[in-house]
Amino acid sequence: MHPSLNVLGQPLETCSRDPLTGYYRDGCCNTSGEDLGEHTICVEMSEEFLLFSRARGNDLIAPRLEIGFPGLLPGDRWCVCLSRWIEAFEAGIIARVHLGATHRSVLGMVPLEVLERCAIRDA
Repeated sequence: MHPSLNVLGQPLETCSRDPLTGYYRDGCCNTSGEDLGEHTICVEMSEEFLLFSRARGNDLIAPRLEIGFPGLLPGDRWCVCLSRWIEAFEAGIIARVHLGATHRSVLGMVPLEVLERCAIRDA
C-alpha cells in the first residue's frame, strides 16, 4: 500500500492528535470509499466556522463523550467534510487550511490556488 499524499504531492502529514481527528481517528485526513463525508481537508477551527457548521446541523462544539468526541475549540485542527468547507467558503467564511495535512483527493473539488489563498501561514 502506498502512503497517502497531500495536495502538494508529498506524504500526508498529521492534522491533529489532540484532539484525535480523521475518519479513521489516526490523526490524519486519510480517506477511502467508506468515508462518505470526505473528511479530507485539515482546517484550523475558528469560532466563525464552528458556529457556521453548528447552524448547518453539525455541532462540532458540543462534546459527545459517548463516541469519544471532546468538542472543538477555536485553534483546534480537524479533518472536516470537504462539502462543509466548500459551503462555508462560498458563504464567505474562510476556514484556514493546513496544506500538508490535506488529502490530495481535495484537488478534485477545490483548485490548489484556492487552497493556497486559504492556507495557514505557519504550516
